[in-house]
Amino acid sequence: MKPILVKKDLYFVGVFDPDIRTFDIIMKTANGSSYNAYLLKTDDGVVVFDGVKEEFGEEYFSKIESLCDYDEIKYIIVHHLEPDHSGTLPILISKAKNAKVMMSPQANLMIKAVVHSGEIQFETVWSGKSIQIGGKTIKFLSTPYLHWPETISSVLVEDKVLFSGDVFGSHYFDKKLFDDLVGDFDYAFKYYYDHIMRPFKRHVLNALRLYEGENIELIAPLHGPIIRQNPIKYINLYKSWSEQKGIFGGKGDKKTISIFYLTSYKNTKDMAESIELGCESEPKVVVNVYDLASLEENNVLNLLEESDGILIGTPTINGDAPKPAWDALSCMMLLEKTGKTGGAFGSYGWSGEAPNMINDRMKALKFRVPLEPLKIKLIPTKDELDKAYLFGKEFAQIINGKMVEMEI
Repeated sequence: MKPILVKKDLYFVGVFDPDIRTFDIIMKTANGSSYNAYLLKTDDGVVVFDGVKEEFGEEYFSKIESLCDYDEIKYIIVHHLEPDHSGTLPILISKAKNAKVMMSPQANLMIKAVVHSGEIQFETVWSGKSIQIGGKTIKFLSTPYLHWPETISSVLVEDKVLFSGDVFGSHYFDKKLFDDLVGDFDYAFKYYYDHIMRPFKRHVLNALRLYEGENIELIAPLHGPIIRQNPIKYINLYKSWSEQKGIFGGKGDKKTISIFYLTSYKNTKDMAESIELGCESEPKVVVNVYDLASLEENNVLNLLEESDGILIGTPTINGDAPKPAWDALSCMMLLEKTGKTGGAFGSYGWSGEAPNMINDRMKALKFRVPLEPLKIKLIPTKDELDKAYLFGKEFAQIINGKMVEMEI
């Protein structure tokens, strides 16, 4: 493959990976993917935007060499240090000895582990900083946590090109490259957002506010098609998805509490129903109860996303929580956890470890977990169900703003 002209003097020097079928363990890539990198030629030198996966280095360097000599490269811009974009960075730095590496301050803490060298010419950049080269202006935008802490974006101002990093990417291979020439990749675009950007909605919205201040006619992401036909369509999709609170859009000024339970002999279910009544005794909350054993993952995702408070009830089986409880918590890797409050409860026979395990996992996931787990041995008595009611009432009060002391 030869370099592909994107705009005058701007070239795609990335590579295609049509055979990959699983990316980063969690994503299916039925259409393969690409590792996008770009090269800008100017009268005053060359700028390289990002690298590719190490095993594709030969093709990547061949494309660069067809466009310039390495001593012409003045800047290497690193938008994201994940290995699929930085795998070739150590060799590029060693070849382009005159180049200065431009990266975020957070990347400075990571790059030595990538390059395995302390001898790097670099400059840290953030929103408001820019460089001039050969009549071109490259403006930097700080876009952290999209989806690593060190990510940045940049704009080639005169050509109205946004180098967005992983934002607006998709795992979709088509050698025709441009959105107006490739097949329908909308499903891959949404799938990528859901698995990569959805947990960072707050940061997506912050980035979109920065992008709104720029004149953008073409989006050059790090994966998938280059977007030139209607970039505003994809910007608006990100905005809509990131502003949305669950598929139902939330409950207005009311807080949503979701109680998920698993039950073997109806005991944990009885606890869940008493907790529900306790929650409902408080104003301005909407409470829903779900049997985890009967929920599909996509439904769990949407319910978790729109919930302000999440309670998980589980029996203890063989000293552990059953798999559906862990599966529900594993969904949180695809969601933003900021601001969510959690808790656990359950009936048990012998030992009763499961609610504590769930509580600990919620803490590790950065939930606010203000209450000790509620555990009841075997069949709940009326007094014990009254305790479950009070547990639910206090949880709802906390959701509504009641201050409580929490363990650090």
